[in-house]
Amino acid sequence: MSDYNWCHGPQCHEKHTQDRVRGVKGSKVLRTRKIKINNWNKDNVWSHFCSQGCYTDFMNTYWAEQIALHPRTEALETPIDVVKEQATDWSGRPYIETKIIAVDINGG
Repeated sequence: MSDYNWCHGPQCHEKHTQDRVRGVKGSKVLRTRKIKINNWNKDNVWSHFCSQGCYTDFMNTYWAEQIALHPRTEALETPIDVVKEQATDWSGRPYIETKIIAVDINGG
């Protein structure tokens, strides 16, 4: 497994920044950024996108294909319990606070 990924932004290689310039005089190119995988980004989107702009470009270009690959055919639901509790504000006045608590249906 590589310690790097290439940015998936469809226009990443077209952005005019010095860190993307590669090659020798007469045959220079703008290259997609290489992203080092580390503890900060290993399990999130930033392991495949070098910037918010590249992420947004990708989503604007490919969102319909992503939804076609993984369509949502039914609504998702989370079991909850609505609890009303008495609390006090910063000056000691009582008020009723409504809390939404997720219910663990697995019993854990």
